[in-house]
Amino acid sequence: MTKQEKVNFVIKTLADTYPEIPIPLDHKDPYTLLIAVLLSAQSTDVRVNKITPLLFAKADNPYDMIKLSIEDIREIIKPVGLSPMKSKGIHGLSHILIDKHNGQVPKTYEALEELPAVGHKTAAVVLSQAFGIPAFPVDTHIHRLMYRWNLTNGKNVVQTEKDAKRLFPKELWNDLHLQIIWYGREYSPARGWDLEKDIITKTIGRKSVIDAYNKKLIKN
Repeated sequence: MTKQEKVNFVIKTLADTYPEIPIPLDHKDPYTLLIAVLLSAQSTDVRVNKITPLLFAKADNPYDMIKLSIEDIREIIKPVGLSPMKSKGIHGLSHILIDKHNGQVPKTYEALEELPAVGHKTAAVVLSQAFGIPAFPVDTHIHRLMYRWNLTNGKNVVQTEKDAKRLFPKELWNDLHLQIIWYGREYSPARGWDLEKDIITKTIGRKSVIDAYNKKLIKN
């Protein structure tokens, strides 16, 4: 298979597997999505989706959020981990949204990445999922799968994002990044991976990855 045929195979398989694409984090607008994505760093979407309703019941907009103290926020979000940093980030970015952006979430990488506790990946998720702006947020699943599929050298997420944007058509980025995340969770996880069920890696996977998998099978 040529590189282009591999890319087409990935696109078709993912479209067939996930014709309807669920959004992993529960939210109702750009602000609640921004907070949910910030909370999801080094946590699971399931855990975040249990905590956000408790937080948003008290404050689902920046004006109400700054009425809470950092300690109030921290107490609510403790179960998702990294609560000292995240509570300061949520409080701080809410102030900045009011002072600089009329309480609205901005629609550019530059403005989003100026907000405390908001990195490039968080900004990309907000742009793609809240505003429909083409972006390709790279999380651990996408980073792992792009390497397994031999579509990137996997040295770092910056390189993986560049390669994904170069290989896949721009109009598909927003769907693909979600489809790859779901596929990674269901069929190509880091632990407990069954290559037989992982049709994409089985078909186009990096030879060294498949060899290592088979070697491990023989050992076991």
